[in-house]
Amino acid sequence: MKKKIKTVCITGAGNGIGKAIATLMNKSGYNVACCDIDLKSAKDTIDNFSNSDAEAMAIGIDVTKNTEIQNMINKVVNNFDQLDVMVNNAGVTRPAHILELTERDWNWIYDVNAKGTFFCLQMAAKQMIKQQKGGIIINMSSIGAKGFSDVSNAIYASSKGAVLSLTKTAAQQLGKYDINVNSICPSFTYTAIVEDLVKNRAKEQGKSVEELLESYVTDVPIGRINEPEDIAEMVLFLSTERARNITGQSFNIDGGLIPS
Repeated sequence: MKKKIKTVCITGAGNGIGKAIATLMNKSGYNVACCDIDLKSAKDTIDNFSNSDAEAMAIGIDVTKNTEIQNMINKVVNNFDQLDVMVNNAGVTRPAHILELTERDWNWIYDVNAKGTFFCLQMAAKQMIKQQKGGIIINMSSIGAKGFSDVSNAIYASSKGAVLSLTKTAAQQLGKYDINVNSICPSFTYTAIVEDLVKNRAKEQGKSVEELLESYVTDVPIGRINEPEDIAEMVLFLSTERARNITGQSFNIDGGLIPS
């Protein structure tokens, strides 16, 4: 009997880390739902997939709207019959000093990073419980939630701290349903969004982009910054049976930048 292909749903899959996760999961034999507020970018991700034996679909979603989250889950199940892995990767930020941040920034960042992650997790968990097969939920946090001083802004750090707390509590409460919940805390990862942040920081500090990147690398003990694929590899590992007894944890991918 042929083994049923597992299904992963990824938010923010149109670019950067989410795109790398989707690409690796496809390559590794998962059915992949690429979900993004920009539907075209989600479709572009799928167009670059290499494994034609696994299925894929693109879904446009605004994770700040619960009706759209539920619609996303429904589409995944209707198309693939089940949901095995949920990766809550969608996130936003902007570079700003703590004294420059506004209520609008708070609402925008928290709506996507904290509220969006919570309700994607909740609705995915309900579906996994209904299936009675367990499941995997992976939340994207940041080393900014653990005190990294060069975080983009204080509200972003706070929102990602909320993700860490959510991960721990969700793991405790969902464990009896055989649902594992973990979070990943990347450091500086060179994506299009980070490229814009670097350009702004370089301008603020009167440096070239190359000089600023070199300074970041100098601070990293292992001597290199993250590529999106580094994060994707951890997602893949946490999605497998090899990680079946790992839950409620947060994993830094930072080249040794911060101690814990």
